[in-house]
Formats: sequence, C-alpha cells, structure tokens
Amino acid sequence: MIAKLKKITAEIGFKRYFKNTVWVFGGKVLQIISAIFIGAWVARYLGPDQLGILSYSQSLIALFLALSTLGLNGILVRELVNRPEKKNVLLGTSLILQTCGSIFLMLLLVYFVYSFEENELTRKIIIILGSATFFDSFTVITLYFQSTVESKFTVRINIAVLLISAFVKIFLILSKAPLIFFVILILAESILTTIGLIWLYTNKGLTLFNWSFSKKIAKKLLKDSWPLILSGIIVSIYMKVDQIMIKEMMNTAYVGQYSAAVRLSEAWYFIPSVISTSLFPAIVNAKKRSEELYYERLQKLYDLMTLFSISIALPMTFLSGWLIKILYGEAYFLSGDVLSLHIWAGVFVFLGVSREGWILSENLQRYTMVYLGLGMICNILLNLFLIPGYGIIGAAAATLIAQAVSVLIAPALFKSTRISFVMMIKSLTFYSIFSRITLNKEIK
Repeated sequence: MIAKLKKITAEIGFKRYFKNTVWVFGGKVLQIISAIFIGAWVARYLGPDQLGILSYSQSLIALFLALSTLGLNGILVRELVNRPEKKNVLLGTSLILQTCGSIFLMLLLVYFVYSFEENELTRKIIIILGSATFFDSFTVITLYFQSTVESKFTVRINIAVLLISAFVKIFLILSKAPLIFFVILILAESILTTIGLIWLYTNKGLTLFNWSFSKKIAKKLLKDSWPLILSGIIVSIYMKVDQIMIKEMMNTAYVGQYSAAVRLSEAWYFIPSVISTSLFPAIVNAKKRSEELYYERLQKLYDLMTLFSISIALPMTFLSGWLIKILYGEAYFLSGDVLSLHIWAGVFVFLGVSREGWILSENLQRYTMVYLGLGMICNILLNLFLIPGYGIIGAAAATLIAQAVSVLIAPALFKSTRISFVMMIKSLTFYSIFSRITLNKEIK
C-alpha cells in the first residue's frame, strides 16, 4: 500500500496539482491572517462608525458585483481547459465583457448614491470602491493560470500586494490618516494586482496585444453564464443584505459593530472549500464501484464538516467577548454577542459547501438557485422583523436561520434532494458518527 502511494505521489501530474493546491491554500491562509490581525488593527483605529461606512459601501457594491464579473469565471476556466488554442480570443472577449459589466455597475452605483445617499463621504467611498471593478476585470489572467495549473504565480502576486498593503495600512494608522486614505488603498490594491498580473503574463512570453474580441464567443459565454449572474446576485443579496438593512434601519456605527463580528465569523469559510475539493474526487470514484460506498463516503464528508464547524463554533461562542475585546477593543462591545451567534451559521455553510459536489455529481444544479432564493427571502423578511426589536443580534439570528433554511430545510422540500436533508440530520445529531463507532465495537 505504501509503495503504491509513493508511486502515485511520484507522478508528475499529482505533484503539479498538489503544489498548485498548496500555493492556493497558503495564499488563503495569509489573507485570513492579515484580515484578522491587520484588519482588526484598522477596525480598532477607525472605530465602529467609520468601519460601518466602509463595510456598508463594500456590501452595497457586493450586492451587484455579479453584474461586473458576469458569472464568467468558472466558465472561462472550463473553456480555457477545453480549448487552450483559443486562449487569446477567450481572454480578450471575457475582458471586454467584464469591462462592459463594470461600466454598467458604475452607472447603477452613481444613480443610487446621487438619488438615495445623502452623506457625501459615503458617496465618494462607493464611487472609489466601485471603480476598482474595472481593474478587477484583469483577473481573467488569474483564470488563465488557473486553467494551466500554475496558480502559484498569481498567488505570489497576491501575496506581494498583500504585504505592501499591510505595511501601508500600518503607516496610515501610525500617521492617523483619514478613512478616505484606506479606501484609496483598496483601489490601489486592485491597480497593483492588475499591473502584477500583466507583468506576469508578459514575462511568460505572452502578450495582451494578441487578445481579440469575438461576438460569437461572447454570445456563447453569456448564454452559459446568465444563470450564474442571477445566482451570483442572489448569493450577494443573501450574504450582504443584513449590513445594508442595519444601516438603513439603525446607523453606520451598528454596521461597524456587526461587520467586525462577521469578519471573524466568516474567516473560516475557506476550510470547507479546501476539504471538499480534496476529498470529493474519491467520493465520485466510489460511485463507479457502488452506490452504497458512494453515499457512505458522502456521509463521512458531512460528518467531518459537522465536527470541524462545531469545533470552531463551540469555543468561539464562549470566547467571543474576550476575542473581540483583544482584537477590536472596548468600542466594539456589541460585536461579541453577534459573533457568539453568527459563528453557528458556519455549521450550515460547511455542510452547504460540501453538498455542492454532490449536486454537480447528480446534475441537480437547478435546485441550487431555489435554495439560495429561499434563503435570501427568509433573510430579508427576518431582518425586517428582528432588527427593529433586537438590533444587530436580530440580524445575526436572521442570518443563522436563513442559512439553516437554505442548506438544511430547502432540500427536504424536493424528492430528488431529500436524501441530502436526511444525511445532514444524521450528521448534526451525531447519529451516523455514533452508529459507526458502535458498529466498529461490535465487529471487534
């Protein structure tokens, strides 16, 4: 068995994918570390009110960000893998489409801020942050290297920009710079990343001047991506509408308190993606051998996600107040209670991410938008009822319940996906884990 494992790991293909995964994972970890520590220092410096203005502006842009990316990312990678000889026209067409999407997004933002937003500073921040989407269109270069399993190069660019940004943020804090400087820095990060990606692409002997636009390919890409645009908007509303509603129903200081907790709560969300990506090929291969083995492995994945998420949520529940005080300071005294509740939404996020592979494997993607739509509607309605009475604690409760509806309850409504509901219940009640332990004892 050991000899076989060594043979597999010695293969060039395996080493290539493994190294690529390690680089991507390492980049994510560094981003999380920076977000927690440097981000907390920035939040402590800005205070709840200014952080609230920044978080509200970012959430507003995120609501319609899918109009800028046009849901093309996954589709572009697929096309680049399947038709590498068409890379110049695929990349050029995608860049033009996303740039047009960014223009449309900016027009919406300008209309919104000058029609509904009275605060001049907030207006400026939204416009500056929105303009970053033009430069983000060049992430098509990142997708090219992703398709060639060379993400380590783009990760290095991201790490370099991350380090530069971290040092500049520290300088701005020590210099007592105003909020607008931190906003400009976010735009500068996008510009630096774009410059780095273009340099990387040309350094590989390639050139952007060979890129071209094809109306035929544009129609095909948009035909494939429009469901993803819609689902992307739904996801954004689902995930960010709480901060928008807190600002409109309360004020930006409460948005700052809430977003400080959410940033810590969501910092763990990259874990299920990494685990599922690594383990799901083995689950799919099991289906070729038997349906029983396939679902047995899927159940084990759900069990693993449940244990991981609860092992994070449980200590965070009791340490949330202390952690918020250490990282953010006394000014964020309300964030601890929000974190202790919001962290449990991660249990459903972990399970939901692990289910995505099964949805694709069973060709049940049509249900995903229904789940997300139900979660979005639930979140909006609950926020309307809970925020007036319970403030940002109510918003956290709304998020938790909406996640439970989207991930756990919604699959029970349809016969084709009901098995997912049953398996998740077995994981959440530890029934499958205890059954496996009992069975192993009986065998021994």
